Amino acid sequence: MGPISLNGTFGTCRLDRATASDLPLGTYANQTRFKGMNVSSKWPGNRLLLALPPSNLKRLMPELEHIRCRRGQVLMKADSSFDHIFFPDSGVVSVLAVYADGHVIEMATIGREGCTGIQAIFGAKSSSVQLLVQIPGGAARMSRVAFTRAMQSMPSFRGLMFAYVQAFLEQVMVSVACNGAHSLKERLARWLLMMRDRADDNALPITQNLLAEMLGVQRPTITNAAEELERAGLIERGRRQVTILDRQGLTEASCECYQLVRERVAFHLPKTYT
Repeated sequence: MGPISLNGTFGTCRLDRATASDLPLGTYANQTRFKGMNVSSKWPGNRLLLALPPSNLKRLMPELEHIRCRRGQVLMKADSSFDHIFFPDSGVVSVLAVYADGHVIEMATIGREGCTGIQAIFGAKSSSVQLLVQIPGGAARMSRVAFTRAMQSMPSFRGLMFAYVQAFLEQVMVSVACNGAHSLKERLARWLLMMRDRADDNALPITQNLLAEMLGVQRPTITNAAEELERAGLIERGRRQVTILDRQGLTEASCECYQLVRERVAFHLPKTYT
């Protein structure tokens, strides 16, 4: 499978009468044509939602509230009520396991290719994970009640959510295997590439403390791995950010898991790709 990216994002959304280069990365502020239907409202930039038939998305629009997501914002605490589902338009949300001593470790990441709260797809009313905004951006927020209603009344929405569950689980399983099979440098390269796939810029607003926490290692250990990538000219570390200088080189430094996750997402969610 060849490259499947648009401006570094996870694939391209297939919309009738529009090309990938025509599509803005955020919400639709201007009139956009879906199958001959002129739309003046702000359509979401989330590619799961945009993979729906336009008539179904139009039905969902009144249930969607666009919000801004700040870096470090906790969208949902572990063991809290499932009040909302979030469909990111931009930025990255981390899915974290929280331990009794307060430590956290990342299990998965979610960008504009997905949504939070897969347990709600199966009727869960509380969350077992914490949702942390890692890279700031925006999201379409839907209440759990509206989400459940859409699951029951829209076969296309229900089918898309079930397909996303499979893609999400693939990401989690590959990440678990990767943590045990590959070096920290390879894992760090993969993680940075996945962040870049969801961001709009090569400069990622992340700190080395965050990198260490997300990858489950000590700060000095992540510093050594980052320095190795920096010496190779692949990244540049700055104050509270990491800039990718050579994406192709970083891909070569990463393990095979990076491309594997991309291919599995494309397999389960072909309608979000050209």
